[in-house]
Amino acid sequence: MTTSTRPARRRAAAPRRPGDLVFAGLSLGSASLILLVLAGVAFFLAREGVPALTADPEEVTGGAGFGRYVLPLVIGTVISSVIAMVVATPVAVGIALFISHYAPRRVGTAVGFVVDLLAAVPSVVFGMWGLAVLAPQLGPLFGWLERNLGFLPVFGEASATGRTLLTASIVLAVMILPIITSVSREVFLQTPRLHEEAALALGATKWEMIRTAVLPFGTPGVVGGTMLGLGRALGETMAVAIILAPGALSWNLLGSGNKTIPSEIALNFPEAAGLRLSELIAAGLVLFLITLAVNLVARWIVARRAAFSGAGG
Repeated sequence: MTTSTRPARRRAAAPRRPGDLVFAGLSLGSASLILLVLAGVAFFLAREGVPALTADPEEVTGGAGFGRYVLPLVIGTVISSVIAMVVATPVAVGIALFISHYAPRRVGTAVGFVVDLLAAVPSVVFGMWGLAVLAPQLGPLFGWLERNLGFLPVFGEASATGRTLLTASIVLAVMILPIITSVSREVFLQTPRLHEEAALALGATKWEMIRTAVLPFGTPGVVGGTMLGLGRALGETMAVAIILAPGALSWNLLGSGNKTIPSEIALNFPEAAGLRLSELIAAGLVLFLITLAVNLVARWIVARRAAFSGAGG
């Protein structure tokens, strides 16, 4: 026993090789750099936004203080992002199920490649497409909604240009579709094969197998992917800025106006100075906190999904 334990002790006490030390240092430095950059951005936004937070309410845009100024922007940002998430999630889950369980291998690979390629399209291209193509095409639909559901505040008088919050939300849904689809596809592919075969062996159809084995296993991952897509939608700037027409906040999704925080910053930052610049930076701080909270919740859900898959495997 003595002779067998000595080599093990010598191996445990052996010094680490220089390559291991260098790699560990680079990894630690990279992780620390990310935290420093994040902290630096937060510090900059907080420092430059303080004048708007402490200024006389009458000096802030709108004359009622920073809270009254940024609240409509927050509401517009949240509404457009939630609508985009509600529209994109069912479509993304359907595409992911088609790729992972229904399509032949070659077809699924091709569809997956197209979906991933959609994520590489610049946001300004989506904005121009939404303004030049989608907005005019949605005009008849907006008119139908106004005639039949006009008694609801969200479907009031429709804009003739189609540059509405609902149009921007649909464009955002197309933009976040690849994120939700990619995460959902990978989660569905990780479903234990034995669970699927057990459901089929008990006489379940393919849809029943997906409903009882695949979807319960993948639901936490789908929720995590949806939250990641929501974080992308909250921070989208150019596409929303190109589509939305300037105007005041209203609950009418078919009317002009209803700006978001990113579009407000993008449209006004180049000419802003003094207190106006501080207002926009403080609005950016609010958006930073909202996006950070959404991504933290998403990471928590993804972590829970990993623990679930380990327990069920």
